[in-house]
Amino acid sequence: MVTVPPEDEPQAAPTPRMLTWAKNATIYRLERWMMSERQLHDAIARKAKSKFEDINEAQVAALARYAVSFAHELKAIDDRTYAETMARSGERSGRSKRFMAQKLAIKGVGQEDISAALAQADDRAAAVAFAKRRAFGPFRRLDADEKRLAKEFAAFIRNGFSSSLARQVMDMEPEEALEILDEARGR
Repeated sequence: MVTVPPEDEPQAAPTPRMLTWAKNATIYRLERWMMSERQLHDAIARKAKSKFEDINEAQVAALARYAVSFAHELKAIDDRTYAETMARSGERSGRSKRFMAQKLAIKGVGQEDISAALAQADDRAAAVAFAKRRAFGPFRRLDADEKRLAKEFAAFIRNGFSSSLARQVMDMEPEEALEILDEARGR
């Protein structure tokens, strides 16, 4: 005998239509963007609320968990790989380890995965890449006065680099800076 829940008790299990939508939405997102588990969970939950008018919170949570589980079955999501990829990309674009750790934590990556990913990151190479991107230190085109030097130094600090590393990079010769970038590309 099938029991029907009372009207005031919301149904916890998503409907087959909702589950099919969650699979398709998961595939769509993971084909286009690399995501952490939490990013996928949050994206599916957010979209499900707007997609289905009569969905309740229990169904939203179940759909989000289902989407993450489905992504794991496909081997399309892995926070450790995500963190390593983001760390390499961040280093090449001039992001400090501190900045990258904060960014990954915001995206829901666990501390263990963050630590493992940042173990290979090189703050010195990232600082040189930052200097090149901003035309600071060895890549400066014009002579700098005290005000300009203070602005450059402050930019390094705001982006998570230590003061000693900022000074070291600002005092480098262009040839030395380019060697560091070449070494980083070779890794």
